[in-house]
Amino acid sequence: MTATDRFGAPSTFALFFGNRGFFPASHQETARRELTDVLEKLGHRTLLLDAGATRHGAVETPREGEVYARFLEKHRGQYDGVILCLPNFGDETGAVSALRDAGVPILIQAYPDELDKMSPAVRRDAFCGKFSIMDVFRQYGLAFTVLPPHTVHPASPRFAAQVDYFDRLCRVVKGLRRLVVGAIGARTTAFKTVRIDELALQRHGVTVETFDLSGVFARLKGLRQNSSRYQEKAERLRGYAGWDGVPEEAFQNLVRLSVVIDQIVEENRLGAVAIRCWVEMQEQLGISPCVLLAEMNDRGLAAACELDVGNAVAMKALSLAAGEAATCLDWNNNYAEDDQRCILFHCGPVPTSLMSAPGRVTDHEILKSALGEGRAFGCSVGRIAPMPMSFGSLLTEEGKVRAYLGEGHITADPIADDFFGCAGVARIEGLQGLLQAIGYAGFRHHVSLTRGHVAAPLGEAFRKYLGYEVL
Repeated sequence: MTATDRFGAPSTFALFFGNRGFFPASHQETARRELTDVLEKLGHRTLLLDAGATRHGAVETPREGEVYARFLEKHRGQYDGVILCLPNFGDETGAVSALRDAGVPILIQAYPDELDKMSPAVRRDAFCGKFSIMDVFRQYGLAFTVLPPHTVHPASPRFAAQVDYFDRLCRVVKGLRRLVVGAIGARTTAFKTVRIDELALQRHGVTVETFDLSGVFARLKGLRQNSSRYQEKAERLRGYAGWDGVPEEAFQNLVRLSVVIDQIVEENRLGAVAIRCWVEMQEQLGISPCVLLAEMNDRGLAAACELDVGNAVAMKALSLAAGEAATCLDWNNNYAEDDQRCILFHCGPVPTSLMSAPGRVTDHEILKSALGEGRAFGCSVGRIAPMPMSFGSLLTEEGKVRAYLGEGHITADPIADDFFGCAGVARIEGLQGLLQAIGYAGFRHHVSLTRGHVAAPLGEAFRKYLGYEVL
């Protein structure tokens, strides 16, 4: 299964071309061809207004803007963002008329002038026109994205970088505006750190659906071992991690639980889940669901433990931005006296794609002391792979959705062999100040993480298009 299959296809862009009538028509004709070709080579589908629908298929007047707006309405749901292209100075009022109800992020791109083509017959003035579009959009309260450099040719590698950024931003906005999160089980009594305001999330487009563990357990016990879904899941899990020493009954219950969660996800069209992972599962089934969460995350279904719905949303956003799996970890340990490093850890829900090697499924060494040996199999033990990473977390407060984001690296620094679970050493510039800031702001002990540096497009998606507050 490819990353595209798991984390969504590249964004489809509706293309808008701005115009001022006294500029040569050749600018529009060339731009339509060049921009379409470049985007398709970058893997994106495009939607264009027919060239005959307006003068050159561009928008100059409010009336032409209405034509374009009707074009967008006809194709509602088929595009994830709009690229507003300025082959030359474009009309501001026509652009507002066309795009004020687009409902998706808008990237403004302006063609550069060439120093040997500055006569009135061939110059573009898109450098100036971009400022005018930005000014009037701001006056109308219309959100938009601009990226350096101020002018860039579609054939430039710098434009490809802009498209990559915008694509990540659009994927986050699309994925979170209609996200449905499954809260499976009640919040563990002691974990007030993961309390969440469902109404605040709903006002920002995120729906939380709740499911009682008693119903999950009843479905699990009724699942036949000879069913095709059981057999397929058993094969998948056996190849996902190492199972030496795991009792057959524990393996069977993990398989059954995984099948039941998949059924709940399919029935309710969930894009993320948060699961009450202790202690009922250990007491009644003899398992910990860690390895199942890891496997779900590798399939693109954000899955958080300890019923942390806020971090399930953060994980979904990170995975959409990165096109990679995400995981939820604890801010857990200092790393000797190094102020820029700490140990991030959890019992074993880290997806294999983020580990240095497939995990080894074990009993839960921490819960063992309270529950007894052999009653909590399912932790996927190993180490997080060295990599550049982005991290963040999300909570609700006074009806608002608040988040923090940052970037750093998981290093190859050693961790003692007897350190339980799955862990990695994180190096983050300004770590001590960060820890103080998120602590004073009331963020929980969990942090979500994914591969790559994607905090910038994710942060803009949060602030500008989704209405979150970002620390």
